[in-house]
Amino acid sequence: MPPRGYVLQDLFPPFDTVRGLQEQLREKLLDAIFEGALPAHEPMPSSRRLSEALGISRNTVVIVYEKLAHEGYLIASNRRGYYINEKYLREQLNARLKAAPHKLFERPAEAPDWEARLAQHPSRLRAIVKPRNWREYQYPFVYGQVEYDEITAVKWRECARLAASGVHARTWLDDQVAQDDGLLVEQIIQRILPRRGIKVGPEQLLVTIGTQNSLFMLAQLLARPGMTFGLEEPGYVDARNIFALAGCELRPLRVDAQGLVVDERLDACRMVFCTPSHQSPTGVTMPLHRRMALLERSTAADFVVIEDDYENEQNYLGKNHPALKSLDDSGRVIYLGSLTKSLLPGVRLGFIVADAELIHELRALRRYLYRHPPSNNQRILALFLGMGHFDAHARRLREALSRKWRTISQSVARHLPEVTASGTSGGSALWLRGPTGTDAWALQRLAARRGVLIEPGHIHFLQTPQPTEYFRLGYGAIAHDAIEPGILALAEAWAEMTA
Repeated sequence: MPPRGYVLQDLFPPFDTVRGLQEQLREKLLDAIFEGALPAHEPMPSSRRLSEALGISRNTVVIVYEKLAHEGYLIASNRRGYYINEKYLREQLNARLKAAPHKLFERPAEAPDWEARLAQHPSRLRAIVKPRNWREYQYPFVYGQVEYDEITAVKWRECARLAASGVHARTWLDDQVAQDDGLLVEQIIQRILPRRGIKVGPEQLLVTIGTQNSLFMLAQLLARPGMTFGLEEPGYVDARNIFALAGCELRPLRVDAQGLVVDERLDACRMVFCTPSHQSPTGVTMPLHRRMALLERSTAADFVVIEDDYENEQNYLGKNHPALKSLDDSGRVIYLGSLTKSLLPGVRLGFIVADAELIHELRALRRYLYRHPPSNNQRILALFLGMGHFDAHARRLREALSRKWRTISQSVARHLPEVTASGTSGGSALWLRGPTGTDAWALQRLAARRGVLIEPGHIHFLQTPQPTEYFRLGYGAIAHDAIEPGILALAEAWAEMTA
């Protein structure tokens, strides 16, 4: 018999389609137990009754009940089912209260004045904000997310299982202190970097937890208050904010149809940040002659170049250009790469390539930040690379994005003729400019009412006032068949805005 006095369905919110049923059912049962919604003196709902009420497999319920009993939350009683273990529950509740006692009370009068104590206020910086519920939009033209790839997910799970077994598990169970996974370093050096024309040894490479982390460590080591830091305008917002926090004087550098303009404005900079492969956010590619000019200027004016090799494998017409780092004989170029941005953005793995002396200091700094990126994820990715799954994913991604690029480019030209697109045949987003006076925020609000998510582009500009006529359409996360209907809906919003 189920407990009396309540309807089973009312205790459990609907299951989502992203996570496993066992995981969700376990959480829902524990929530109900801790909140007192399930009476401790009555047996738990039978597996048959609960499975029927929630529309899930009875085996799923049985497995979860057995796990909760094994963990101590439930007690099995012969022929009577499962009961809540009240003694164990009290112990868990007491432990929770001891761990966070102040949550039960108001803020004490003697609490620190954090406003006065803070040396910096990162929350006040202008940053890109994306809605967490972007998947709920019918037409999510959001940048930096990927469309779910079942093949990639399956292969990643296979590598995760392999990494958790045998000799592989022994490589990451121990604290590696400051070292990286040797197999991953080998795969990056042998598989990733040669495609960009870069040849280095292990002493010139450091694994990080993404580009933002790489930039933050570089700012810690190389930036000083008042130092002139040059960056593209428009440009990468996180780089701007990270070096602003380090106290740098930010110098916006002009961008044209060939990327960063190499002129005398660079000469006063001690560091210059650029995205030659696909300029962020415009998408234009820096040609070879300008890359050579940038290297020559860096030597003559004695500045260091941070190269973010942004979307380097996504040129759909023609060949990829060699990385700026591959042309560098002076050691002035610091190369930043991402390993998972187009694969599984949530995994957060990247790397830095630089002179051994700098990498040595970065490794020492990283030790005090987080020692090293999670070794299990490093080994999983190393296996993913070594077994050829990364290459297969890159091919599928390239084909999918190439198809999407053609569709979105044609759709924008057809349905939004007032808008001008910049960039080259590649990447995963279009950078668009409306006529002078266009309010991209107004367009964003009108589009959202039609299920279309776009990103106003003003945030990418350091200048004030910021131009309002730019916006970005990412097409990495949206299904191909939704692109043209989404552009049609966006055109309706445009017509309403300009009426």
